[in-house]
Amino acid sequence: MSFSSDSTPTLFVVAGEASGDLHGAWVMRELLKAVPTLRFFGIGGVHLAELGMQQLYRAEEVNLVGFLEVAKRFNFLRHVMRSLKAAILQEKPDAALLIDYPGMNLRLAKFLSEQRIPVIYYIAPQVWAWREKRVELIRKYVSRLLVVFEFEQRFFAERGVSATFVGHPILEEIAAHKLPSKSDFLRAHHLPPSQRFIGLLPGSRQSEVKAMLPPMLEAAAHLEREFGTRSLLGVANTIPPSLYQLLLARAPVKPIYASAYQTLAYSDLALVTSGTVTLEALAFGTPMIVHYKMGRLNFEIAKRLVKIRKIALPNLIIEGIKGDTKLVPELIQDAVTAENIYRTAKSLLTNEAQLHAIRSRLLAARTELGSLSPSKEVAKVLLDVISCSRRTSPVLLS
Repeated sequence: MSFSSDSTPTLFVVAGEASGDLHGAWVMRELLKAVPTLRFFGIGGVHLAELGMQQLYRAEEVNLVGFLEVAKRFNFLRHVMRSLKAAILQEKPDAALLIDYPGMNLRLAKFLSEQRIPVIYYIAPQVWAWREKRVELIRKYVSRLLVVFEFEQRFFAERGVSATFVGHPILEEIAAHKLPSKSDFLRAHHLPPSQRFIGLLPGSRQSEVKAMLPPMLEAAAHLEREFGTRSLLGVANTIPPSLYQLLLARAPVKPIYASAYQTLAYSDLALVTSGTVTLEALAFGTPMIVHYKMGRLNFEIAKRLVKIRKIALPNLIIEGIKGDTKLVPELIQDAVTAENIYRTAKSLLTNEAQLHAIRSRLLAARTELGSLSPSKEVAKVLLDVISCSRRTSPVLLS
């Protein structure tokens, strides 16, 4: 596809979280293949920066979790919004790609729509879990809604919103990684072929790691003594090594450092903080225990807003949004203790048939995540929208 040479195609992008930055970078690689001259600006992380994004703010600056954290940084976030709106008015982008991050992105969608800039929203807000009123904002201000779960397409269709199911990007991201075999990993660490692993994936935010890693480590110590397991710590590039070192200095167990994908690929059971990593565990077929804990006031507020009874994405995909049935165990808030983690893990490790059944159902559910190339599908939509925008732009026609 070619564009008029009288100006450079421009795209406004907001990826306010580490996962959105990664998913957005995959899309932009595909888009830049087709339009090497494309210029894009907005909010992103390290992956989008590597592709040449003009970053007005870094994702880690605006990635806040919880109602209290947002309230504390309200003045800063208001300044960010003003700066972004000013940049949009100055740059007049051909289109906008908004990735997840609904607190800011839905407000931006309204402003962009008012400026007649097409809005492509990739990875929809989880309105099926809470704040369903946001559906109306999506209907009014989003030009193209691209969803990553098939059930979301049905959910939005029932509410009069057209959505396109493009598949979840984790499958193509996992497929691109060439992991060493487990046998090579075992030899590199001088471990026997029969060695069993417990994976520890405490999250990609510092607040999550501080809250989740200590009880995970304590539970892992009990499991190592009782079952002879070894622990793998899946490190995140968003966490400074000094934080891991600080928490491990007081820990009763010394895990082996590994990447998140290595941890999931080699572990017999993973202890994971709720989020995208649960879908990665699903893709690897790794049985898991899903945890989440937040500040007391944040939890009390969320408890009144969230309308579903489960938090783990694999449970939502496999068991459906409604009902209480859970394939993988969930430990939430006060239930996140070393004792509860240990007891839940022990019940699984002593029941190989149950572990096998969980593994089989997780692998079977991979098909629910769609194709291996969602980034190409998103890039195609962007190309069409940008091309149409430039053809109909009064600036180009003058």
